[in-house]
Amino acid sequence: MPLLEISNIDVSYGDVQVIYDLSLNVNEGEVVSIIGGNGAGKSSLLKTISGLLKPSAGRIRFQDEDVQGAAPEDIVERGLIHVPEGRRLFSLMSVRDNLEVGAHSRRARAHRERTLREVHAMFPRLLERSDQLAMTLSGGEQQMVAIGRGLMAMPRLLMLDEPSLGLAPILIKEIFRNVRKIAESGTTVLLVEQDVRHSLELSNRGYVLEHGRIAMEGSAKELMDNPHIKTAYLGI
Repeated sequence: MPLLEISNIDVSYGDVQVIYDLSLNVNEGEVVSIIGGNGAGKSSLLKTISGLLKPSAGRIRFQDEDVQGAAPEDIVERGLIHVPEGRRLFSLMSVRDNLEVGAHSRRARAHRERTLREVHAMFPRLLERSDQLAMTLSGGEQQMVAIGRGLMAMPRLLMLDEPSLGLAPILIKEIFRNVRKIAESGTTVLLVEQDVRHSLELSNRGYVLEHGRIAMEGSAKELMDNPHIKTAYLGI
């Protein structure tokens, strides 16, 4: 049974439909990438899974329970955690306070200090900068805080939306190394990313989203070897 199962969902912003009859699944322990160009519907899909948008049709099941229509805070409580595009930090709060905000659910609060130690072990720079305001950090450090805040919620499935966006190449490599560490620690990851090469290199499987529809799916190797992917997304 998949950890996350999405069946035939339609999603709209008002009268504008952005996702059409979309189905996908994520199994426990996998890293699954969703790739596609700007405007393909990738971020809208993650917002729908996390309860910020409501599908007009279809079904979303997490841990074999229906979650479409559930409140975002209830979805967080179940362990389905969304790290949004653009970091969305509280700029006038300290690094530590931004991290601790992630542990607001009942389940996460009980383990907050232990989880904070684990986040600091993964991102030692955040321990060094615990008392700094988030607005004073570099882009790469802010992304570490955003991912760390997601980990503070103790995810069963961590959804990452464009974690490399706007970062220098050396920082992109560091972020993807950390995503690999998160997966190796046992957390299931659903990754939305325009850096197709890096995302597929650490994924088990992937889906290609074009114009709100799944255009292709397969193992990471199958997608990397596909002529359309090479031309459209890898620049080969």
